[in-house]
Amino acid sequence: MLNPPPGYAERLDTPGYLPPTTLPMVRASLGARTVAYLLDILFIFGFSILLWLAIAVLGVITFGLGWTLFAVLPASGILYSAITVGGARQSTLGMRMMGLRVVAPETGRQVDFITAAVHALLFYVAVSTFLLWFVDIVFGFARSDRRLGHDLLLGLAVVRG
Repeated sequence: MLNPPPGYAERLDTPGYLPPTTLPMVRASLGARTVAYLLDILFIFGFSILLWLAIAVLGVITFGLGWTLFAVLPASGILYSAITVGGARQSTLGMRMMGLRVVAPETGRQVDFITAAVHALLFYVAVSTFLLWFVDIVFGFARSDRRLGHDLLLGLAVVRG
């Protein structure tokens, strides 16, 4: 029996089960997360330029119909984070350069595409408003595991890879 019935805990002999006590997770520093974000700004800028060029060419090919995809450009940062964090390496390019990855803290498993997109969306909403950003950062300084507010809302952790 691989899947337990509803309401029962996962079996210890299930393939892929990792007990929380055996996970070698080391919390990520807020400084490393900040540098990773600054690097990611550069990568998102480059990703946006490539996306803009692709949409422009598609618009010419489709006689202007493809240009409606320019509405996707403001979400390029969320797409970038969803693709990279939701991928096999569990981190953006900036996070990889800083040796970080995003995991579910209880299991250490990778984050799915939708959760990664919502994580990025909550981060960008917090960064765009000073009060939310401040509260988000206060959570990081107040907690010993350095998880920010948007990490806690989604049950994620940024750890050293």
